[in-house]
Amino acid sequence: MRRSMLSALTLAFALPAAAAVWQGGDLGRFFAARAESGNLLEGCTDVPEAVALATELRDRALRIERYLEALDVRKAELAAAEAALKARAAELRQQKSGLQTRRDTASSEVRADIDRLVAVYDQMKPAEAAAVLTNLPPDFAAEILMRVQPETGARIIASVEPRQAALLTAQMGARSVQND
Repeated sequence: MRRSMLSALTLAFALPAAAAVWQGGDLGRFFAARAESGNLLEGCTDVPEAVALATELRDRALRIERYLEALDVRKAELAAAEAALKARAAELRQQKSGLQTRRDTASSEVRADIDRLVAVYDQMKPAEAAAVLTNLPPDFAAEILMRVQPETGARIIASVEPRQAALLTAQMGARSVQND
């Protein structure tokens, strides 16, 4: 008796599954327990707790969907902002490179100008150079004196009045300390 009952139960479960497979259906869909929003309350509308729970679940599902949509929008905004920042950073790097190139060019031009000026003072007589240097700002005059040939610089300082010579020497010492 038990065997015949077991056979009957097997047939009862296997027959619908075979029919679903034969019709091209999905077995998972056939056996899955589904709760759709339309028939979630089917047969339970007279139980207030079930109605309240279903309403709460539906509201939560809507809030979650809205939250996920907001997250997607925010992700898109962040991706756009990130792309804009990367583009701006690349632009700034390019500008920085251009500025550095211009600075290097300007700096080399200034050095060339100073070298020509120093060469002029190297060729001048010490007394003439001293007369011109005393009329220049002390820091500029000290810069020139530090760049001329040492013996020429010594002759120029010797030709300057002692007070001015002391000021120029102090400026030259201060410049030496700043460069170290």
